Amino acid sequence: MELRLYDTLTKEKRAFTPIDPSNVRMYVCGPTVYDFAHIGNARPVIVFDVLFRLLRHRYGADHVTYVRNITDVDDKINDRAARDFPGLPLNEAIRKVTEKTADQFQADVAALGCLPPTHQPRATEFVLPRADGRADMVTLIRQLIARGHAYEAGGEVLFDVQSMPDYGALSGRRLDEQKAGARVAVDAHKRNPADFVLWKLSSENEPGWDSPWGRGRPGWHIECSAMSAAYLGGERGDEVFDIHGGGLDLIFPHHENEIAQSRCAHGTHAMANYWMHNGFLQVEGEKMSKSLGNFVTINDLLRDWPGEVVRLNMLKTHYRSPIDWTLKGLEESRRVLDDWYKDVADIEPSDDIDPEFLDALLDDLNTHKAITRLHQISPTLRLSEGRLDDWSGDAARRHKKSAALLLGLLPQTAAERTERGRSLTGIDTARIDQSINDRAAARARKDFKESDRIRDELAAMGVVLKDGKDADGKPKTTWEIAR
Repeated sequence: MELRLYDTLTKEKRAFTPIDPSNVRMYVCGPTVYDFAHIGNARPVIVFDVLFRLLRHRYGADHVTYVRNITDVDDKINDRAARDFPGLPLNEAIRKVTEKTADQFQADVAALGCLPPTHQPRATEFVLPRADGRADMVTLIRQLIARGHAYEAGGEVLFDVQSMPDYGALSGRRLDEQKAGARVAVDAHKRNPADFVLWKLSSENEPGWDSPWGRGRPGWHIECSAMSAAYLGGERGDEVFDIHGGGLDLIFPHHENEIAQSRCAHGTHAMANYWMHNGFLQVEGEKMSKSLGNFVTINDLLRDWPGEVVRLNMLKTHYRSPIDWTLKGLEESRRVLDDWYKDVADIEPSDDIDPEFLDALLDDLNTHKAITRLHQISPTLRLSEGRLDDWSGDAARRHKKSAALLLGLLPQTAAERTERGRSLTGIDTARIDQSINDRAAARARKDFKESDRIRDELAAMGVVLKDGKDADGKPKTTWEIAR
C-alpha cells in the first residue's frame, strides 16, 4: 500500500511522493523554550515521531532527514528571564532560562519514546551569516528586500504581503477580507495591516545582533524559514522540501508567513510539498489553561505515568482529530500496555510488521486503526473473549515489531516486563503472579481458607481477581487493578 498523507494546503489526502527517495526531508516546528512544555506541545512531538519512524521503515533510516527547531529568542523568553533572574544581566538570565527549559524538553520527549531528530537547530545560531554557508535570517531578509518583497519602515523590516498574489492560501484568509482591528495589528508605518515583522530593533535591555538595519532581533516566522533551508535545501539548489508539520494553531500566522518568506526569498513554487497539522487537545472536556487549573506539563504527567502510557494515550486518537485528555483514558492505556507486556515479553520481535497494522499507518497515520489491529492480534483480548484460537509465535513477533514502530521497543525479557509492569501499575507484578499461583495450589488441595486469605491480601493491594476458564476449559485466574 502506498503512503497517503492529508495536505492542509490542498485540503485532500494525497499519495506521498518524495522529491528524492534517497533523502526524504521533514521539518516540524519545535518548542519556544521559555517554560516547560505542556501536554498539548507533546502531541506534535509524538505524532511526527511516528511519521519519522514510518518514513525510516519505508525508505531506510539513513535516507530520512528530520529537523525540529528550538526557538531560544523570543519576547516571552525575555520576560521570563527578567522575572526569574532579576539580579542578572539579561543575556545571562536568558541563557539560564533557555538552557534549563531546553534540557527539560529533551528529557521529557525522550521519556515519551521519541527518537531524536536528525538536526535540532537553535534559532540564535542562525541569525547572522554562518561560516559554514548554511542559510541564515539576515541573508534571507536581504534577499526579500532585493526581490521587492520586504521594506524598511518605523525601525523595522516588514514583509509586504501584497507582493505575493496568493498569500493566504494555506489558511484560506484572503487579504481583502483581513480588516484592521483587534485581530490584526495596525501600525502607521505598515503598507498593509497584514504586513509582518522580519526584523525589529532592540533596546539596550533586550538581546540583539548587529545588522544592516541596526541592532535588533528577528521576527518569529523568519527563524523557521532560515533553519529549514539550512538543513533541508536540495543539493541542486531546490529549497523545496517534502513535509512541514506542526499544530493547527500554527497555520496562521506562523506557517502562512513561513511560506511567504521562503517562496519569495528563494523564488520557488512552494516551501514544502505536504503540510500536516495535528488537532487541538482538551483536558477533561475543557480547554487547557492555567486559570482553570488544568494546565499540565509533560514533566507533571511523567511524575505519575510512564512515558509509554502517555504516548499510547495520545495515539489512540487520529492526529487530525481533537483529543480529550482524561484520567480515565490514561488508566485504560496503562492496563492495555500491561497486557501487551505480558503477551510478548520473552518473544523476539519479527523482521516483519503486521500488514494490516502497517496499512493503517500508511493511511494518513491512522494510529487509532493501528492500535485496534494490535488489540485484534493480542492474545489477552482473545482470551478475555473466550476465543484464544490462532495466537502463534509468528503473530506474537509481528505484534512486538508493530508495537515498536508505534511506541518504541516493548520489554524484551520477563525481567524487563516485570519491572515495566511494576512502574505501570505501581505494584510488583511478579508478586501478584506468585500469589495467584499459590492461591490456585490452595484451591486444588481444597484449602479454601488460604485461598480466601490470598484473595483478600491481593484486594488490599488494589488487585481484583477474576476466575474463569481458558480455551480448553481449564480454570484460569486473571487480575486487574481496581479503579
